[in-house]
Amino acid sequence: MMHIKKYDTNFSRRRFMENTIKGIGAGGVLAPLWPLIANAEDTSKAYPDELLSIEMYTKGKVKPGDVITADNVEHVKDLLDPIAYKHVKEMGRRIHIVEPVKDVSRIFPTEYLEATLKNQGKAVIGKDGNVYTKSGEPWIGGTPFPEPKNGVEAQYNLTLSWGRHDYSQYAVRDWDIDSSGGLSYQYDFVWTELNTTARTDGTVWKGKKDLLRYQSVFFTAPNDSAGTSFLNIWDYDQRKFPELHGYIPAFRRVRQFPTNQRFEPLVPGITLFLSDAWAAGDPLQTWGNYKIIGRQPMLGAIGSRNFHGGYHDNWEKPVHGGPKDQTFFDTYMELVPECIVLEGEPTGYARAPVGKKRVWIDVRNQMYVAYVIYDRRGEIWKSFEPHYAMQDNDKMTRNDGAHPAWSWSSVHSHDIQSNRMSRFVQAKSVTGGYQSNYDPGDVDVFNKYLTVQAMQRLGG
Repeated sequence: MMHIKKYDTNFSRRRFMENTIKGIGAGGVLAPLWPLIANAEDTSKAYPDELLSIEMYTKGKVKPGDVITADNVEHVKDLLDPIAYKHVKEMGRRIHIVEPVKDVSRIFPTEYLEATLKNQGKAVIGKDGNVYTKSGEPWIGGTPFPEPKNGVEAQYNLTLSWGRHDYSQYAVRDWDIDSSGGLSYQYDFVWTELNTTARTDGTVWKGKKDLLRYQSVFFTAPNDSAGTSFLNIWDYDQRKFPELHGYIPAFRRVRQFPTNQRFEPLVPGITLFLSDAWAAGDPLQTWGNYKIIGRQPMLGAIGSRNFHGGYHDNWEKPVHGGPKDQTFFDTYMELVPECIVLEGEPTGYARAPVGKKRVWIDVRNQMYVAYVIYDRRGEIWKSFEPHYAMQDNDKMTRNDGAHPAWSWSSVHSHDIQSNRMSRFVQAKSVTGGYQSNYDPGDVDVFNKYLTVQAMQRLGG
């Protein structure tokens, strides 16, 4: 007698396709995902085994502990964005495969997850296209749409709170690799984010309910770039362009930049654009034509193995691959059972060089695990690959208040057309003594880092 499997290898693919066509927002294949998360239940009940085990998904060809190389990457080609696949197939990149995270609380900052659970069901999109509570107030914290029904809701989950802390200060060390595989630039910079609304503590910072965030970036090394700084002031109204101020030390003055500056490198040699931040670097309604084009499993770098605190000086990472063996960070990826595949177009920027973006979003925490942009001709241009981690391992634990911190640990930003790679880490500290942290304590971070006067002072 023939044995019929309850869930064959195409079952999930068919269910994903049906859910996409029907516009069903809930994650999960066998059961709705979010109620399981909300009740702190075993989320593996939402998926068949093939989406919980890379070994079952690949029919035994890949298992945790294996390393993906050019020799076996075909087995996981459909689990990688097209540029990551090219990295492995043609450029000598290796990806370490690890067991997947089973405890969903380890892919959120604790307070952000608590705010999401507390506020679920309270978000609505108003007639002006912005997110409000049902009483008409700005969003009060956490993911507004844990089960997004459309592309706009999925994008809002990324846009309203980038780093998912009310304040984030990242000490960033960046290396820019040129097309020959050599190091062309190395920068230290500090990136800060302060939400005034959509905060996990449910408050409005200093009563500024008309704003969403202040965000700044300032370079501290090398000497010829030190002092270069940018300040973004975001309206809560996502139809409005942010105020963008910049300080260039050579001119010794702050100037206001045009909106199109969001699609240009911040400094020479880097491939990071302001538009890239968190796959949501521009106000949501300055882009448009959002649509969910599919659902699928993916490989994502989301586990603690991507935090190198205690193992490597300044939390930096080993590198490999490329012509001179220094193009890629060592990264640890796992099978993410379900991602939304989202596309959008920069409709508010007449001269934007970008034609569209494609984003793969983990349905469990509604955070992106892969992001690529295309040029105006429709050619793939650039990838922005994040690596996340709960910041604890057997060497050290870095707390965010009473809990281990969760954040990004490193990024590959690869301009595939010029073959220039910017890879950067969230370091312990950078030149100038600035450190990564998520709690300003009694420091007046607003006046220190997030005003026009601060840009002048930091640049001076």
